[in-house]
Order: sequence, then C-alpha cells, then structure tokens
Amino acid sequence: MSYSLTWDLDVFFEGGSSSQEFETFWNQVEKDILEFDGLIDSWQVKSEEKDAQLLLSAVDLFSTLKYALSQASGFVSCLGAQDMTDTKAREWEAALTTGYAAFDNVLTKMDQKLVELDESFFQDLLKTEPLNELSYILTERRDQAKNKLSVEEESLINQLAIDGYHGWSQLYDTIVATIKIPFNGEELSVGQASNKFSDADPQVRKQIFAAWEQAWGEKSELFAKALNHMAGFRLSVYEKHGRTDVLAEPLEINRMQKETLDSMWGVIADNKEPLVKFLNRKAELLGVERLSWADLDAPIAATGKSSKMSYQEGAEFITKQFGKFGSELAAFTQKAFEDSWIEAEDRPNKRPGGFCTGFPISGQSRIFMTYSGTPSNVSTLAHELGHAFHSHTLKETHPLNSGYAMNVAETASTFAEMIVADASVKEAGSESEKLALLEDKIQRTVALLMNIHARFLFETRFYEERKTGVVSVARLNELMTDAQKEAYGEALSEYHPGFWSSKLHFYISDVPFYNFPYTFGYLFSLGIYEKALQEGKGFEEKYMALLRDTGSMNVEDLAGKHLGVDLSGRTFWENAVSTCLKDIEEFLEITNPLVKEA
Repeated sequence: MSYSLTWDLDVFFEGGSSSQEFETFWNQVEKDILEFDGLIDSWQVKSEEKDAQLLLSAVDLFSTLKYALSQASGFVSCLGAQDMTDTKAREWEAALTTGYAAFDNVLTKMDQKLVELDESFFQDLLKTEPLNELSYILTERRDQAKNKLSVEEESLINQLAIDGYHGWSQLYDTIVATIKIPFNGEELSVGQASNKFSDADPQVRKQIFAAWEQAWGEKSELFAKALNHMAGFRLSVYEKHGRTDVLAEPLEINRMQKETLDSMWGVIADNKEPLVKFLNRKAELLGVERLSWADLDAPIAATGKSSKMSYQEGAEFITKQFGKFGSELAAFTQKAFEDSWIEAEDRPNKRPGGFCTGFPISGQSRIFMTYSGTPSNVSTLAHELGHAFHSHTLKETHPLNSGYAMNVAETASTFAEMIVADASVKEAGSESEKLALLEDKIQRTVALLMNIHARFLFETRFYEERKTGVVSVARLNELMTDAQKEAYGEALSEYHPGFWSSKLHFYISDVPFYNFPYTFGYLFSLGIYEKALQEGKGFEEKYMALLRDTGSMNVEDLAGKHLGVDLSGRTFWENAVSTCLKDIEEFLEITNPLVKEA
C-alpha cells in the first residue's frame, strides 16, 4: 500500500484547532483538576487507615490527569507544528500552559501530604498493593518535596511561571513562525531552509547559510531577551530552593548522578582527535582547506549526489531492517505507517526539526518531520519511530511508571536509528554509495559528540554569567563561538555564532539543559546495540524489558540491572566512544586512495 505523507489527527479529535470534541475533552480535564485539588485540600494527614484510601484516590486521579494532559498536549503540539500560522493552536497552547500550572499546584500539595506521612507508615503503605509497584515514583516525589518551599510559595512560582517563564518560550515560537529565509526568489520556512545545508552544491550551502544567519540575526535582540528572561526566572527559582549548581535540576530530572555526566563528557573530551581527523579528511574530499559550519552536513564530493529514497522506499527499508532485530518492532512500525501516524510532507509553514509525541489514552504516537529523501531524513524517521516504540512498550505499565527521563528517551530513538544506519552501510549498492552512507552515519557521531557538546558548554557558561546580569547578544555570540571551537577541536574555518538563537532546545521551558540527554542516549544505546548484535532476535524481549523499567529506575540502576555496567566510571563510556569511532577508522581507510589520487 501507499503510505500517506500527512498524519491523521482526526482520529483523536476531529476538526483541528477548532475541534468541538477537543474543547469538550479539555473542559473535562479542567474539571478533573478541580476535583483532584479538592481531594488533596480535604486530606488531613494522620498516618492512619483513612490516609491509605485517600492516597489511593489521589493516585487514581493523578494517573487519569497525567494521561489526559499528555493526550491534550500531544494534540496541540501537533497542530502548532504542522502549521505555525495556526493562531488558534497558539491559543490552545496558552490554555494548556495554564492547565499544567494548576495541575502542578495540586501535585505540589499532594507531595507535601506525602512528606507529612509518618516514615514507618509510608514504608508500610509501599508494601501493599497496588502501591507497591509505585514505590520508586512515590518515594522520589516525597524525597524531592522535602527540599521544596512551602505549598503556597511553590504554587506562586507555578502561577508566575505561566507569564514569567513559559510565556517567553511561547513568544520564541511565535517569532520563529514569522521567519522566512530568502533563497533564489523564494521564501523558505526555517524547516525547508535547514534541509539545504545538506545540498551537494557548495554555493547553495554558502548562500543559505548567509541568508540563515541574517534572518536569525535580525531577530537576535528579541531572542536574547527571551533567553535571558527564561534563564533569569529559572535561576531565581534555584536561588529560592537553595541550589547553586545549575546542573542540579537537569540531573534530577534525568535521574542521573553528576559523576556519570562528568565521566561521559571527560571521555568525549579526551577522544576528539579522531573526530577532528574525520572533519579534516572531509575537507580534503570537498576540496577545501578546512570545513566551515555550512559544510558540516554536505555530502562528500567523491560520491556525487547522495542517493535519495522516496518516502515509500524509506518506510519499507526501515520496516525491513527493524524486522531483522525483532518482530514486535517491525509490526509496530508497519502499523505506524499504515495508520498515518507520521507527518512528513515538505511544505511551507511547518515547524523546523522533528519530534515524536504520545497519545497515551489512544495508545498511539505521532511523528513530525519534513522528509526530502536524504539518508539523514531516513535516519530521523527511524529515530522518531524509536521514540514511538518506547511509548508502545509502556502501554501496559502503570501511568505513573511511564514517565521516563529525557536521557533514556533518547536511548530508544538512537538505538532504532543505529539499526537503520548500519543496515544502510552494509547494503549499499556501490563503494561510492557505501562511503556516502558511512559518512552520514559518522555525521551523527559528530553531532552528538561535538555539536551537542558545544551546546552543553555554551549553556553551562551562559547560566553562570546570567547569575550576575543580562548577557548581551554580542556576548552570547562569543560564548557560542568559543564553545563550538572547543567542542570541534578548532577544526572549522567558520563557526555559527548565532546558533543559540536558532536552536529551539535552548527555549524549551519544560526541561532545562535539553542537550546532554542526546549524547547520553547515543552512547548508552551503543552498549545496548552491541548486546543486540551478540544475541540476535532473541534480544528484543530483553530490550523491551529495559524500556519498561525506564520510568521507575535511575539510569545507574537501569544500566546495572540490564547491562551489568557502572555508568559513573569511565570504562563504559570509553567502550561506547571506541565503538562509534570505528566508523571513522573505516572511513579514513576507504578514502585514503581518493586523497592520494587528488
């Protein structure tokens, strides 16, 4: 059958952003939040039998609302992404922000009730059904609540965040929707323009990069204002919570120890030389002394134009390769394509980038991207399908145990991407095609060990400077350039100082430091992938068991249980980095004759 390039949202709520069905659904969500609030307000903790019943009722409402809010959020995010000019979708986004703030207020009060429970009584409760399966998540919430302010103060912070924090994030999205990139007499959306960075013609890349920098630069003062105020709000909250380390919250959110993060980045920093060798060799193949930022995604000259796959071909290739790993993943993927879960059409007014969002009540996901047929597009599609499969494995899990952290979220997606990337290289029809696909695979290593590293360095240093005052556009450009030079080992001739303004991840208010989880997920997935290669199809059930545990364990315990490794030391990360650098060794060996010929 022929697969649709556009997704089906009507199966959830018919009528798009003007859907009456969705309005009715949302009205019920707001009523349920009020009911939840009333239940918690009436709860007078005495650490006796009645508290057990009240906690069970609270857990039920918490679970219902968690899924309902995810369903609503998924729908609204899809509406805004498919058409950035949809003003009604932005209105719904604001309504959801208010709803989430009210929900967070109730959770703050519920967590305080957990703190008030007598320790021995609480521990006894966790031994009873059905609370025993929620032991990790309830203990986590109780422990975190002990370090919070009063319920009134936390509620005030949540309320102020609507306009003083999330509002700046939404303003960023609104401004981005207005940006057009001029190119050859056309006006491209940022999503369409970004695909031009992988064009084989160096003049096209140079032209689009100059237009890109100018378009984002014209809005840089506005973006700097948004970034500074978002960071200022976050730092003010940290100060009230007694937090001096800007990484404390992101590490807590990712259920990850600082020792683990430091070991990962330390190993990466010590292994930049092979990555620099790759960039230098690519420069030779492109006929330039050193690569510029605009050349990073360029197909290498020795292969001519990269072979492209139609959407249909890409879908069939992905499904076939997933099938070699396991029947569950392949069947799930087939269903996603057949039931129109994916928005892939290349058209104006779409948001840049790609994402996967869940509709837990419906047991479905939706994937967003702009597909133009490049190997990178195929990898992105596989990546987002990996996210969707992760959600699929958690369908039968208790709702409160389904909230996995960002770093392990990126594990499933990168694992899926790895299956397809490896298969693409192995099944290449010619040496030149193999080289192009191998280079595309290495590009992801460069992105995750260099580009993401630059983002992490920039954001860490920006937050430290923001503690003493507003950071100017000029200084933001300096910080970004310095971070890129360090992360790329001074290998480039030209950098992207305005990258901080064009990267959506810096403006996501839901989670701080949306950078290192990608690198963690990439390297962590390599450890899982090596086991999959060793064990074959029989590994799929073990893999799914690992994914099912991602919402109810910290990452160190998860790795210890399912992989038998210690993430806080360097050994695991050294092995993971060594694995992905093997591709570079192969690339250098294959291209040696090409360089000598030149």
